[in-house]
Amino acid sequence: MKFLSPLAAEKDLLRKEALARRAALGDIERIEKSLSLADHADGLPLPEGSVVAGFWPIRDEIDPRPLMDALRCKGHPLCLPVVAEPHLVFRTLERGADLVAAGFGTMGPGPEAAEVCPQVLLMPLAGFDAAGNRIGYGKGHYDTAIAALEKTGPLLCIGLAFAVQEVDRVPAEEHDKPLNGILTEQGYRAFG
Repeated sequence: MKFLSPLAAEKDLLRKEALARRAALGDIERIEKSLSLADHADGLPLPEGSVVAGFWPIRDEIDPRPLMDALRCKGHPLCLPVVAEPHLVFRTLERGADLVAAGFGTMGPGPEAAEVCPQVLLMPLAGFDAAGNRIGYGKGHYDTAIAALEKTGPLLCIGLAFAVQEVDRVPAEEHDKPLNGILTEQGYRAFG
């Protein structure tokens, strides 16, 4: 059995609780709340024409695809992450493109799609708090990608989640980068 530090054990418990609340949402409720993200597209502080990385939803995650389509219509090129070493890579997403398995149960453009460096990350997560700290799924994919992307220029990190995934406090570690904002079905909230 793997030993977890007290901080990691606390995060793990919070992750399980937040994911249980998310899983308890009904299918219709999940769809309606996912669709409502697109209603808040104009409220996002995205630099004009910035490349936006969305994600392909897995399990019972909030579905960012309606929001991504709204952002595409506003002139933002889109990309999706693909699990790779040493960190995620982001491939251009074109309407009608064939998608392939991209790791971690997600789908993404195949290797023929151009790799890009997004200026905006729309990020899935397990939980978040009012200070912008997030709990991921424990694999560190986004932590390493953020560290790499920040070397290429400014990066806006926006979590996408259902409001029920908010927790009182996320025990943040030194390597954890807080979100710039969170978008739920209730709207956009900036941090910091």
